[in-house]
Amino acid sequence: MNNSSFTTAFAVDQSAEEVFAAVNNVRAWWSGEIDGITDRLGAEFTYRYRDVHRSTQTITEMVPGKKVVWRVVDADINFVKDTHEWNGTTVVFDIARRHGKTELRFTHEGLIPAIECYDGCSGAWGFYINQSLRNLITTGKGEPNAKG
Repeated sequence: MNNSSFTTAFAVDQSAEEVFAAVNNVRAWWSGEIDGITDRLGAEFTYRYRDVHRSTQTITEMVPGKKVVWRVVDADINFVKDTHEWNGTTVVFDIARRHGKTELRFTHEGLIPAIECYDGCSGAWGFYINQSLRNLITTGKGEPNAKG
């Protein structure tokens, strides 16, 4: 069985600081309603997309220009049998300069192929990270509601 958590990465010309700022501007790249502070260590915010998905994240690590980590403390995903599959999972944004570019590596630790929401959730993350967040970084405009 594959126990690898979902991960994806891309590289851009922008600085690590610009990538870090974009990651923390969650409302500009992730769809739905976001309540709370998304750019301060220890802050907690809630994401809600219609009646399909609600989750509360606590920002547990924040290293400017290098890393952001969210801990999912409570989640309710209504399109799977175990609606709390995200509870206790961790969302990690690693930022590093490599070969003259800035790499963003996104990992949702605990989002593994063995859980029911893996296909739908990894597909959604793939869009929000590789398209919406990447566009926010490279053009200044994300696409938070394009996959509605």
